Amino acid sequence: MHNRTTDDLVRIAAAGGGFLLEARNRTTDDLVRIAAAASAKRSALRLRGMNARTTDDLVRIGAASGGCVMFE
Repeated sequence: MHNRTTDDLVRIAAAGGGFLLEARNRTTDDLVRIAAAASAKRSALRLRGMNARTTDDLVRIGAASGGCVMFE
């Protein structure tokens, strides 16, 4: 999914599609948008490469997801 735009990923998640995303090259704001879209349909979202993110970033993403995101 790394070659998809953020808008594409938002559309996929909002439609109910779950996916694993290599998130290192995405901004926190982009990940929040994707996570919020996933929460609407309870789409499973796995974000890989999150070790460098701050706790505050992870909290923002997690809150937007409504519990449907997993961090790797």
